[in-house]
Amino acid sequence: MNYLLDTHSLIWAITESKQLSQKAKELIGDPQCHILVSAISFWEISLKHSIGKLLLDRISPEDFPKICHKMDFEVLSIEPETCAAYHFFEAKHHKDPFNRMLLWLAKSQNLTIISKDEKLKLYEADGLSIVW
Repeated sequence: MNYLLDTHSLIWAITESKQLSQKAKELIGDPQCHILVSAISFWEISLKHSIGKLLLDRISPEDFPKICHKMDFEVLSIEPETCAAYHFFEAKHHKDPFNRMLLWLAKSQNLTIISKDEKLKLYEADGLSIVW
């Protein structure tokens, strides 16, 4: 099965795995699970770090892609077609543009998103699959 880490799940998988749920840890550690990370998350991490909203200890935003590679996470680029079709997604429960695009990416590519965000459950009726 294919799973997309949302940004906070990615950060915790790399820096504080104890913050992850037991289910998230099991999925991330299961070699049968295909774990994906969006380039959108790297952008969000870098932006939030640059404005002081994200403090990272002993790691910098530019380290995330190579760490993901070492952890065998596949980095998912965002395709122009996915961006152009975004208007089909009604992300009415989130204002954050990073979350909205990750949600659309998961929905449009039939990925299950790994997230602690309780608001995501509001999108299950729209076909989004979430685990935590």
